[in-house]
Amino acid sequence: MRRTIKLWEVFVIRFEEALERQRLGRLSADEAGEALSMSGRKFRRLRVRYSAEGAEGLRDRRLGRASERRAPEAELDRMHRLYREEYAEFTTKHFHGELVRRHNYKLGYTVTRLSLQVAGLVAKAVSRGAHRRKRVRRPLPGMLVFQDGSTHRWLVGLGYDIDLIVTLDEATSHIVSALFVAQEGTMSSFLGLAETIAAHGLFGAFYTDRGLHLRFNRSSQQ
Repeated sequence: MRRTIKLWEVFVIRFEEALERQRLGRLSADEAGEALSMSGRKFRRLRVRYSAEGAEGLRDRRLGRASERRAPEAELDRMHRLYREEYAEFTTKHFHGELVRRHNYKLGYTVTRLSLQVAGLVAKAVSRGAHRRKRVRRPLPGMLVFQDGSTHRWLVGLGYDIDLIVTLDEATSHIVSALFVAQEGTMSSFLGLAETIAAHGLFGAFYTDRGLHLRFNRSSQQ
C-alpha cells in the first residue's frame, strides 16, 4: 500500500510538471502525453479533470469497478463447452463463424479468441515481425539515448582501423559520450553508458543496434 501511494504521488508531480510545460508552450498535448507514457487524448482528458477536481481527478476511475461491457461468464462457458465437444478441430475464426451461424452467439471474434487462449484451448499465434516504421523523436532530453559503434581509420597515424563508440540523446542529437576502443563489445557499451550517466544522470530508455555483444545467447548458457 505504501508503494502504491508513493507511485501515485510521483505520477501527480510528473503530470503537474508536464502540464506546466504544456501551458508555457514548450510541449504540445501529444508530447506531454508521451512524456507521461499515455496518449495525447488521455492527457487532454486528465487536464480537464485536473482543472475541475485537482489531483483527485487524476485517479483511475476504473479501479474496483467491473466493466459494463464484460462478456457474460455463462456465455463464455457455453462457448468453451461447444469448442471442446464439437469444434476442437476448427480454427478459431471458423469456430466463431459456426457459433454465430448455428448457436445464436453474439460475442465478437477477438473476445472469443482471447477467452479460448486464456482457457488453454487454443495456442497463441506466433507473433510476426513488426513492420519498420519511422520512430517519432522523444520530445525531451534524457528520455532516450542511442548508442552505435563505427569501424574506421579514425587516426591515420595508427595505421589500422579502430572503433568509435558514440552515445547521443535522441531528442537533441547531442553527443553525450564518444570514445575510441580497439573493438566494439560489451565493455565499450558499458563505458559509454557510464560516461553518459556520470555527466548527465540516468536516462529514461536506451536504444541500440542488434550487435551480437548486446544479445543474450541462451544456447551458450546450456
